[in-house]
Amino acid sequence: MPAPLSRNNPHLSKKDFGHVLIIAGSPSMLGAAALSSLAAMRSGCGMVTAAVPQGLNLTLQKKISPVIMTLPVAQTNAQTFALPAYKTIEAFSRKCQALAIGPGMGQHPQTQKLILKIIEKCLKPLVIDADALNALSKNPEALLKSRNVRILTPHPGEMARLTGHSIAYIEKNRKRVVLNFARYYTCIVLLKGHRTVIASPQGKWHINKTGNVGMATAGSGDVLTGMIAAFLAQGIPPFDAAVLAAGLHGKAGDYAAKKRTKASMIATDIIDALLKEGPWC
Repeated sequence: MPAPLSRNNPHLSKKDFGHVLIIAGSPSMLGAAALSSLAAMRSGCGMVTAAVPQGLNLTLQKKISPVIMTLPVAQTNAQTFALPAYKTIEAFSRKCQALAIGPGMGQHPQTQKLILKIIEKCLKPLVIDADALNALSKNPEALLKSRNVRILTPHPGEMARLTGHSIAYIEKNRKRVVLNFARYYTCIVLLKGHRTVIASPQGKWHINKTGNVGMATAGSGDVLTGMIAAFLAQGIPPFDAAVLAAGLHGKAGDYAAKKRTKASMIATDIIDALLKEGPWC
């Protein structure tokens, strides 16, 4: 395995930089799948595949970058992920180095059951965001059924649902809440917001100081999810991958704010700014 993010060895191929599987999207939120997938590619991994309900596959292919592959899977009547999709996802995941799940998946009961099954049984490092966190909030004990690497990326509202605390309590006790949750559920937690807090089950913690209020825009979190998954796929240790992704996500947002202004910034501006602020620059 080459040094993470390195492109100095001319004999390396795309397979040496990891393959990420992004499990995301629903009829009204295919953009989430597209953003997470493109962010993963821009963060240095060799290949990205986006799993999507089969009826949405052609639409996603038109929306998504041509460098990203798609994996059509079983769907419900509402064109969301169905529980039988698990078999296809599990088989495909064997060739991947990291997975991300949740962006834009919706809250259909079958989709939520699928999410929990993947969290419980996934054998690869897993980034858990958005609707996957909503599924977990109804059954957080699912985290205790798997001992594999799991990185949760909640905003304060999602953290409140996961813990039962109020958003006000979460915001007042960000570090304490994150550390306690990470220790109890043996996972890494990245609590988004002003001064993002990252904690590990071993009690390590980090407060990110990059970023700005212009990043409070639709899709910004999807970009972060893809970045973390890409760094995991390249062999960066999980806690370090979360810290690095948060820092670079914020730096890219700061660069985008200078170019676009905080008011006009959109999520794709953050991805574009990775070309200026990545560790490969």
